[in-house]
Amino acid sequence: MDRRGFLGAGLAGTAAVATIAAPHVARAQQSFSWKMTNAYGPGAPFYVTGPGSPTYFCDLVGKMSGGRLTIQHFAAGELIPALEGFDAVSSGTVEMNAANSYFWAGKVPAAQFFTCVPFGLNFQGQNAWIYHGGGLALWEELYAPFNLVPMPLGNTGVQMSGWFRKPIEKVEDFKGLKMRIPGLAGKVYAQLGVDVKLLPGGEIFPALERGVIDAAEFVGPYQDRRLGLQKAAKYYYTTGWHEPNNVTELVINKAAWESLPDDLKEIVRAAAMACNVLSHTWCEAVNGEAMTDLVKNQGVIAGPLPADVVAKLREVTKTTLDGMAAADPKVKKVYDSFSKFAAEHSQWAGLSEAVYQTQIRKGS
Repeated sequence: MDRRGFLGAGLAGTAAVATIAAPHVARAQQSFSWKMTNAYGPGAPFYVTGPGSPTYFCDLVGKMSGGRLTIQHFAAGELIPALEGFDAVSSGTVEMNAANSYFWAGKVPAAQFFTCVPFGLNFQGQNAWIYHGGGLALWEELYAPFNLVPMPLGNTGVQMSGWFRKPIEKVEDFKGLKMRIPGLAGKVYAQLGVDVKLLPGGEIFPALERGVIDAAEFVGPYQDRRLGLQKAAKYYYTTGWHEPNNVTELVINKAAWESLPDDLKEIVRAAAMACNVLSHTWCEAVNGEAMTDLVKNQGVIAGPLPADVVAKLREVTKTTLDGMAAADPKVKKVYDSFSKFAAEHSQWAGLSEAVYQTQIRKGS
């Protein structure tokens, strides 16, 4: 054997391998600096700051990636107006936005299902559908024409029905009511004569205080107290019919997403999933004290909506969703998937969570 020829061939082979591998090594070590905008204003707990929030997510990604992916966060108004994040990410002006998908109902009606569905799934069920029931694939398909990659980033869990300046005793009390209420629930209320308003969180209190609106829905006791809504209305209703959970949406510009190496993509996904759980547990931890304070110390009258009112809302919800599905094939595709999964999940939930809450936890 010609040892010099053999060694020469080996060295040439090694050089070839190194040449092929070099771009992959360089790509893996490349650093990225992104911007994230937000539909919510500076300092808002859960939506901007705190455990599981978008700013927490940005910090987490930076740490998990060893600084290879840094994300600068901008609250509503700091870079763009509150509800322009969808277009900003779609056009590539910024790489990411945090919001709720039902804000884009005018552009993508089916997007609303990925925030929540009235009388639909709770936190566990919604996540099960998104992650394991085909929901995420439908969400991605829906947003692909807009150059967007979506995923869950947070969840409030079940929300309160809202604040009312006057009591709701019958269905007719909704007629002519001016109410801040986003998403599919707004369409349901509109069928009952409500004048539906879509306002960013920071505009709710002044509108309610001045009587520009008569009622408002935001989140739950902790968040609502922070906005001071108890100072503008005293009747605080529950059931969570309109938002049995509420998903915070993260959207990423598709070209920016595809520019990331696989390990950074997995870091983004893992950080978003971690924030989804952490944000929800934070909400569960703080709402109890806030509700006690509102009722005991601030004169709030809290309780469920009357049963006949809830029954009517359920009826109108079914009619509204069926009508939307009949009018839009994209809505129908998402609605069919959601409904099928929800029916199966409800059977299990009826034998598990429902029994626990009504028969076991109730006696604690």
